[in-house]
Amino acid sequence: MRLKPDPVAPGQESVWHYPRPAIAEPSQRRIVIEHAGIVVVDTSAAVRTIETSHPPSWYVPPDAITQGLLRRSTRRSFCEWKGEARYWNVEIGGRTFTDVAWSYPDPTPAFAILRDHVAFYAGPFDRCSVDGERVRPQPGGFYGGWITSDLAGPFKGVPGSMGW
Repeated sequence: MRLKPDPVAPGQESVWHYPRPAIAEPSQRRIVIEHAGIVVVDTSAAVRTIETSHPPSWYVPPDAITQGLLRRSTRRSFCEWKGEARYWNVEIGGRTFTDVAWSYPDPTPAFAILRDHVAFYAGPFDRCSVDGERVRPQPGGFYGGWITSDLAGPFKGVPGSMGW
């Protein structure tokens, strides 16, 4: 499959102009996650990670997460740039959402800004938003990017994108 980046409209940024390897940068955009009438996250002090072909993943500081909702999971994974990730379950109203968040408790030096921050998959929750805009989850199930209208793709995770 030969890749052709989508056209970039005014006010958009192309994920094909994002760097590789990935980087992390602070953001003042408002990140909100809601489910079953509960605000899970609300912050304007997130960190976004960007990488070629991926929509941003948003990492939020612990004080932005409603207390008592996170439970540590046994799942772990490894990122060649960020280090070892630990996963988190979210419990809301007696329901457990398994492995829906992750963090890097001991990130590599280049990603030290992520220490103690937690990222969430958008798919399991009723509403995830960036500056009030409802996001779409990055396709494919593995990646945790959030797609907003200010991004041009295509995005890693669609069928045929394994080699991107």
